[in-house]
Amino acid sequence: MNELEVKNLELVSDGYYVPLMEEFYTIQGEGFHTGKAAYFIRIGGCDVGCHWCDVKESWNASLHPPTHVNTIAENARNHADTVVVTGGEPLTWNMGPLTKALKQYKLKIHLETSGAYPLTGIWDWICLSPKKTKPPRDEWYQVANEVKIIVYNRHDLKWAEMHAERVSKDCALFLQPEWSKRNEVMPIITQYILENPKWRISLQTHKYIGIP
Repeated sequence: MNELEVKNLELVSDGYYVPLMEEFYTIQGEGFHTGKAAYFIRIGGCDVGCHWCDVKESWNASLHPPTHVNTIAENARNHADTVVVTGGEPLTWNMGPLTKALKQYKLKIHLETSGAYPLTGIWDWICLSPKKTKPPRDEWYQVANEVKIIVYNRHDLKWAEMHAERVSKDCALFLQPEWSKRNEVMPIITQYILENPKWRISLQTHKYIGIP
């Protein structure tokens, strides 16, 4: 790690700066809020290491410029009233300062997380997407508003049920085909949901319609 990368990581250590990979206004393509306009804030940094991750460029936080949370909040306020904080894994960092800055503008703040790190920040909606490489901490199960399981093969359905047993009864449950395997696993997911209607299907609709 070079001197600049070290300095950048030191700058983001308290949460008032975050390694910002990208921010953009689009339509939520997955899960419970599919189809809603939202401003996405993608935070760099992740060591969960999913082999099928479609944003591996987010993993190395030192590659993404430390950006002050007030700057991000000011950008977000000019778009939708809903913000989605995603990654990478946002909870690698202290999300308290960022969510506080966003709340100054009365924005609704949604989180997408693997749950691998402690909960920080104030959230209006939490999407928990557990990963086998680094499973969620216990604290996430009772605060999750939705669970989204990425299905790469049939065995992932057993993994899904493990987490469904731990969340609250009001938590929405989603199965989402991993994009590169969608043609193979879609029939499996369809049949499983017909047999287990507590689950719903989530599709990456933004990829189908060609938006970020």
